[in-house]
Amino acid sequence: MTTGALNLAQFTALDWGVLVFYFVVVLSLGTVIGLVHRVRGSRDYFLAARAMPGWVVAISVLSTAQSAATFIGGPGQSYAGDLTYLSSNIGQVIAALILAWAFIPAYYRAGVTTPYELLESRFGPTGRVATSITYLVGRIFSSGSRVFIGALPMSLVVFGDTSPGHMAASIGIVTVVGTLYALLGGIRSVIWTDVLQVGVYMGSALLAIVFLCRHIEAPIGDVVRELARPVPGGGSKLTLFRTGFESGHYDFTQQYTLVTAFIGFTLMGLASYGMDQDLVQRLLTCRSARKGAWSVINGVLVGIPAVAVFLVIGLLLFVYYQRPELAGATHAPGGKEKIFLQYILDTMPSGITGLMMAGLFAAGMAPLTSMSSSFVGDVYKRFRPGESDEHYLRLGRWGVVGFGVLLGLFACACIGWYDSNRTTLIDFALGVMTFAYAGLLGVFFTAMFTRRGSPASCVAALLTGFVVIALTEPAVWRSLTLRLGQSDWGDLPLAFPWRLTLGAAVSTAVCLTGSPRRGGPPKRLAASGTGE
Repeated sequence: MTTGALNLAQFTALDWGVLVFYFVVVLSLGTVIGLVHRVRGSRDYFLAARAMPGWVVAISVLSTAQSAATFIGGPGQSYAGDLTYLSSNIGQVIAALILAWAFIPAYYRAGVTTPYELLESRFGPTGRVATSITYLVGRIFSSGSRVFIGALPMSLVVFGDTSPGHMAASIGIVTVVGTLYALLGGIRSVIWTDVLQVGVYMGSALLAIVFLCRHIEAPIGDVVRELARPVPGGGSKLTLFRTGFESGHYDFTQQYTLVTAFIGFTLMGLASYGMDQDLVQRLLTCRSARKGAWSVINGVLVGIPAVAVFLVIGLLLFVYYQRPELAGATHAPGGKEKIFLQYILDTMPSGITGLMMAGLFAAGMAPLTSMSSSFVGDVYKRFRPGESDEHYLRLGRWGVVGFGVLLGLFACACIGWYDSNRTTLIDFALGVMTFAYAGLLGVFFTAMFTRRGSPASCVAALLTGFVVIALTEPAVWRSLTLRLGQSDWGDLPLAFPWRLTLGAAVSTAVCLTGSPRRGGPPKRLAASGTGE
């Protein structure tokens, strides 16, 4: 990754005060909630006694689904491209409806703490432990990449650049803060803190739009006409939908098309909202399946205008930096990944700059209670059953610390992994999630909608999904083809939604090869309706 520095002259003592105040408020909120609602056992720590209001959970779902990748990468996506990223929400909405109809009611009927607990009735203890471990590995990948992205602004603010050593130190700071507030009051503290963080980072984004509109001298009509005009070598900046067939045949290298929206991003939504404990845990804190179902639907719907806000910022940044005749002056642009950070640090007034950076850090924190709950409930209890609830609660808190360390280590690995010349921050964050999601999709599809599968085929499917995604990773594919003496094969022309689709299809086929246990397969786990 690059190590270019930005101008930090305007990050004043007042900005530092605002930033420190924000971190104090976040940690204090967790402490107060922990004191007011004293944790009574591991189930309360991990599920908040299933007493969270639906609207609060919906906001927490929005906060968890978005991240620093949205805050930094969203503007970069539209600054360098267009609005087609927004079309991926079609698949997210479809996925939310399927989850509300089938998955969430099944979780509530079974009274589970994690979605992997439900699989035990189909694939036995082996299936439950294997899927939980797959989730944990995948969550280390995905949340670790988000910690890496969240550390970018921290490194710029504290050190003035993003050199590897400074990034590693910044990752340590972000990890410690995220671990502390997760420790204080369990999932209840995390969810309420999510509400605060959404308010801060969305408020900061809207404030950025206000300042950009003030800094662009041209009337809004002229700005819109300029954005609608095709750019050299591309289409209009306002392009929202792309079929993928613009060149006469389908282009499998494009990430955001209507085809990937209906297929790849529907699969991504099913996996992230229905099979990933980080989001499922929040949905299971509601009072009923119906409220949990509405929480996921509302969380996805609210996410659409939230993402649109960051894309609008990118369009305005394009005008500000690339169209001096409209902005009233020439402004030297930076790289697309740092363009929003550059604008914040170069143009925002003292105090407002600190608030904007606080909003960015708010989008970068990674909750850890979901990982700990899955480890304790699905893995540890399998080998140490019958311990006291206090024992499991204590282990759960230690698990938060342990997984915080693992996330930090993987975030450090991302310093060398991420290549800004080949992918955007958003594509990078979404791409690493597919390593675990491919296998989980295959296993859950088999369990929920068929009578096939066995413990052995479940484990094989999870491994297959990981291997398929790994082999189709561009760097791995290039290395493999060179070793096989097939250098003329070039890069594998598959965008990450298609890699996920391929991995899920192969994993499902592998899981289906298993025969049901003797005595007849259990009744299909899913059922329609979102009953109480």
